[in-house]
Amino acid sequence: MFPKIIKIILAIVFLSYGGYQFYENYIGNGIFLTLISGMLVLIFFKNEIIFLAFLRLRKQDFKGTESWLSKIKNPESSLVKKQQGYYYYLHGIIQSQNNLTVAEKHFKKAIQLGLSMTHDLAMAKLSLAGILMQKRRKREASVLLNEAKKLDKHGMLTDQVKMMQQQMKRI
Repeated sequence: MFPKIIKIILAIVFLSYGGYQFYENYIGNGIFLTLISGMLVLIFFKNEIIFLAFLRLRKQDFKGTESWLSKIKNPESSLVKKQQGYYYYLHGIIQSQNNLTVAEKHFKKAIQLGLSMTHDLAMAKLSLAGILMQKRRKREASVLLNEAKKLDKHGMLTDQVKMMQQQMKRI
């Protein structure tokens, strides 16, 4: 993983040299260097390690996900704000298997930093509501459940929200 500043500097260098290649009538080289600079800009906004961690999480490999996330040493300086949100979101999912207090802290931090997709934000709020329900904090959980219900535009989480609302009535 390259630091953010290195990615931008390399993208500018490749784009400049690609422009020079266009000027010298080496069109193929110019196109190739422009595509490389575009890829560097893309991985500036979409961190490659977080992407690989999501692939591990998709396979339910929590240890693999945690090992990929451990490669990010300082998320505040090496990640953009939304990437930091996903970093803490993934940590919250991993910690929800073992330690609910730490998972609650990570989910709150992810919600505070923000997630780029509303579905992910709804899932983070739903998970946090589940943790708060287990800790018998019904009022906070119901607020988060309502927020998650509003964020779920496509109705993918309606069954989970209904199930949690039924469980909340039993408390």
